[in-house]
Amino acid sequence: MKNYFPLILLAVLLLNCSSDSDSSEDIPTESMYFPPISGNVWETKSMSELGWNESEVQPLLTFLEEKHTKGFIILVNGRIVMENYFNGHTATSPWYWASAGKTLTTATIGIAQQEGLLNINDKVSDYLGTGWTSAPLAKENLITNKHLLSMTSGLDDGMGNGNSPAELQYLADAGTRWAYHNVFEKLQDVIADATNQSFDAYFTSKLKSKIGMTGTWLAVDEFNVYWSTTRSTARFGLLSLNKGKWNSEIIVPEAYMMEAISPSQSLNNAYGYLWWLNGKANYRLPQTQLQFPGSLIPNAAADMVCGLGKNDQKIYVIPSKKMVVIRLGEVADGENFALSDFDNQLWAKINAVID
Repeated sequence: MKNYFPLILLAVLLLNCSSDSDSSEDIPTESMYFPPISGNVWETKSMSELGWNESEVQPLLTFLEEKHTKGFIILVNGRIVMENYFNGHTATSPWYWASAGKTLTTATIGIAQQEGLLNINDKVSDYLGTGWTSAPLAKENLITNKHLLSMTSGLDDGMGNGNSPAELQYLADAGTRWAYHNVFEKLQDVIADATNQSFDAYFTSKLKSKIGMTGTWLAVDEFNVYWSTTRSTARFGLLSLNKGKWNSEIIVPEAYMMEAISPSQSLNNAYGYLWWLNGKANYRLPQTQLQFPGSLIPNAAADMVCGLGKNDQKIYVIPSKKMVVIRLGEVADGENFALSDFDNQLWAKINAVID
């Protein structure tokens, strides 16, 4: 009888070696990097290390410049891979976030809720008192903080963008209609009431200073708009990528952060708590009650979430790629409230570089 033991032993050894080489545990995973809270130090990562197609970088940069971009950053695992400025803008120049800054209010609400100062399921009138709208009292009392976070207040978005009681009129019961509306800013008043300090003071102490952001809130056409450098915008994108944690410190509770970047209601699956969500079966857009089939930005990753601001201010967070992309600048093409054709065009150019 032949001795098969050496052959069996060899097969087992080969199988073990194969298993070891395929084990995900043996593949080094680069840790998430967070820049220091102060100073200009920020680690970088080269495109060659990432295996990116560097021949496609110049077409991307040309496109960005032609589309009136001011600042552009790509982070991977927190490290800067691309950082470019155009059209007279510099690393120290501030620019407005427009509605991409809604996400700052979302985060601050989550912090205040974690501290037990408010609850998103409470009525807005619990904090602002009755009469903050011109809706009948019974209808006003239906509106919760969560309805403001999810754009389902039921208030008439056709009355303009002001937030005086006369401009906040009843159209539908809260939770029954999705409509993009600047009434979300009332959440900043809720925070001020709940914390016994100004929204800006609470935001600065609990969020801005914790992650080393610079910038300021400025009143523009009666609205509170955030202005900062492109790097400060990227810091917030990095915090969001890391589920609300900066290094080992929890800034925004992870459970709340994950809730914020999930569908917040069934009327517009592509909307969380003031965050836009890619990869859903359909979506709605500002200024219309139409529902559109397909993904918000088809060329981008399905798990991408976005802070989208008027005239193409963009915060893109892509968990599957450990990536943050920031674009600030003038409007790329025609004026828009959030999404535009520019998003899909930009991601076609980015994909040519990173894929």
